[in-house]
Amino acid sequence: MPLTFTLDPAVTPALRDGILDMWTDVSNAGGAIGFVPPVDREAVRPELLRQLTAMAEGRSRLVVGHDEEGRLAASAFLTFNTHRLMTHWVWIYTVMVHPRYQGRGYGRELMAAAADAARTFDGIDAIRLTCRGGLGLESFYASCGYKEVGRVPDAIRVAPDDHRDDITMLLTLR
Repeated sequence: MPLTFTLDPAVTPALRDGILDMWTDVSNAGGAIGFVPPVDREAVRPELLRQLTAMAEGRSRLVVGHDEEGRLAASAFLTFNTHRLMTHWVWIYTVMVHPRYQGRGYGRELMAAAADAARTFDGIDAIRLTCRGGLGLESFYASCGYKEVGRVPDAIRVAPDDHRDDITMLLTLR
């Protein structure tokens, strides 16, 4: 069954806790969303609060996907660029599909829903993202229409002897 996506849902305690749990679970399953496993909710909480603060200040928007039973399955943050010469594109951050739903095409659905949402924002022509090399994420994003536009070798240190490329990708919306 496809997910039902919502842009800018009410951030209730249940949604906040659901995103926190999903972020923790995705990280511990090896997801490249700012942490290296093992991680617990208390390590993730400050990052989530930064994202929620950006939303409250109008600097970021949230796309969430729920399954047919109403359970949170996916989410991503779309963040406006504040540089006056770059306000025509947004960043997409913290792209997550809960591990229990992976392999069903929900990641592709989430990326399409985020692109659809961004198309409704005044003056937005593109979405940029960065991803961690070494996991094949750039191939996934390319399959969603993104093009690699930059790469910084060894910019991400996931362990003392494990450095990954920081890959920048772009999706043109117009």
